[in-house]
Amino acid sequence: MTLLTLQGIRKSFGAVDVLHGVDLAVAAGEVVGLVGDNGAGKSTLMKTITGIYRADAGSIEFDGKDILQLDPGQRRELGIEMIYQDLSLAKQQDVASNIFLGREPTKRVFGLFPGFVDKAAMDRQAATMIERLGAHLPSISRSVGSFSGGQQQTVAIARALTFNPKLVIMDEPTAALAVREVQSVLDLIRRLKSEGIAVILISHRLNDVLSVTDRIVVLRHGRADADLVTARTNMNEVVSRIVGGGDISAAAAHEQRG
Repeated sequence: MTLLTLQGIRKSFGAVDVLHGVDLAVAAGEVVGLVGDNGAGKSTLMKTITGIYRADAGSIEFDGKDILQLDPGQRRELGIEMIYQDLSLAKQQDVASNIFLGREPTKRVFGLFPGFVDKAAMDRQAATMIERLGAHLPSISRSVGSFSGGQQQTVAIARALTFNPKLVIMDEPTAALAVREVQSVLDLIRRLKSEGIAVILISHRLNDVLSVTDRIVVLRHGRADADLVTARTNMNEVVSRIVGGGDISAAAAHEQRG
């Protein structure tokens, strides 16, 4: 079942045209890699999906609903979550405080009206979510700033999952991680897929993209230049599409930049 459909998406900033009629479809439970050089339009396209940017033209449907006019909060309520490269974590706060940031559950005072933040409920639900991911953290009561990069990525993923998303967009989730942490994040992406949650993975690390996705969409100069089935493609073809064809020797250099 198709979960997300973009047709003819255009976006300009002043005189600069960034997206030129992009089409994109993502099925429920599908992992789609979105790749392209810097300036190809990847971040702009994702921010258009989440509602941070309003498309100048085209249509966006999510779970059978027209969402083009909805704001980011409304799209989030429908099940679209994005994990940005900087993770947007409150580094001095603990795991539960980060997972529920801005959406803290409250408990009633004397049974009459909502009052104080229910920290005990937050801690319980946070621990349950971390366990669901099969992840290991030193302690949910420690500040996330004391965690490794991979552990912080786990907290960001847990935050996205707590409110039952149908689509999670991940921006460079394995950038600057150690090899073991990269594998842990890729395993988490596979777990999301197994639970029927769709993922759009933006990454310059093409080995990671090839190892975990079902399809790879290549953006080039604001256009969807290729839509490749991962099992039927390879590094050389993906790099060739990114750089415009023919320059297969660019593969190693591109991977190093990632």
